[in-house]
Amino acid sequence: MNRIKSILTVLSAVVATAAFLPGAANAAPAASDTAGSTSCAPLWKSSTAYTAGGTVSHHGRNWTAKWWTQNENPGAATVWADEGACAGGVSDFVISEAEFETIFPKRDPFYTYQGLIDALHAYPRFANTGTEQTRSREAAAFLTHADFESVGLQYVKEINEANYWIKCDYSQPFGCPAGQSAYYGRGPIMFSWNFNYKAAGDALGLDLLNDPWLVERDPSVAWQTALWYWNTQNGPGTMTSHDAMVGGAGFGETIRSLNGSLECNGGNPESVEARAAKYEHITDVIGVDPGSHLTC
Repeated sequence: MNRIKSILTVLSAVVATAAFLPGAANAAPAASDTAGSTSCAPLWKSSTAYTAGGTVSHHGRNWTAKWWTQNENPGAATVWADEGACAGGVSDFVISEAEFETIFPKRDPFYTYQGLIDALHAYPRFANTGTEQTRSREAAAFLTHADFESVGLQYVKEINEANYWIKCDYSQPFGCPAGQSAYYGRGPIMFSWNFNYKAAGDALGLDLLNDPWLVERDPSVAWQTALWYWNTQNGPGTMTSHDAMVGGAGFGETIRSLNGSLECNGGNPESVEARAAKYEHITDVIGVDPGSHLTC
């Protein structure tokens, strides 16, 4: 246990950069949104059949069926039209608020459960694709890396300020308009580098290149940047972390997509073991089998 804590502390101080180096980015949806003033429709239920025009709420948003449907998740199937954010609904995310609190008992108050729920609209297929077991495993895997990179969500930004200036790549045509030291790691996965702030901001409909501090001011934006990487970036791996969990490659492949040979292929076996152990702990909290292929 002490060894794992030591590994976590070291990684929080100097965030691995491999996961955030430039690479081919998959298309991502624009996702700027505001809190809904419309009341939430009744919660979607997989067992209920809906006809065209039927309205439900799911992940804090209202959805309308385009045609008859049953057991097709809103956000993960084209049958549902997104009607926008709603107010007063009940969260139906695969991880409950009580489980979230159990997973992160010492988290910084900045990291709210509601902030995570509000961020889900950005990538509606996240933890919303496949069987309940698959959805739960993906959510657990994502929160595992959030826990690992931010030491149990205790850090909102990178603690080693001496490294802040490094995360500005002036070879990019857009430069670093917020300042050379403005693109340090922030949020659940310590999102960093000017080119990532630019790419994620464009995808999310936010000007993160000029205002990177938004990631440490707004909990929803912090979670959205983590979801952007998870759902659209291969990093040093061969697939996105979302595809790894949905397609059956397993948790180990998500480690490769984040840090590649820095941890995988013998790069840092203790770190890989620590991530896998944390993943198994979180799957135990939410009551799902962790599956196979836990290491890389």
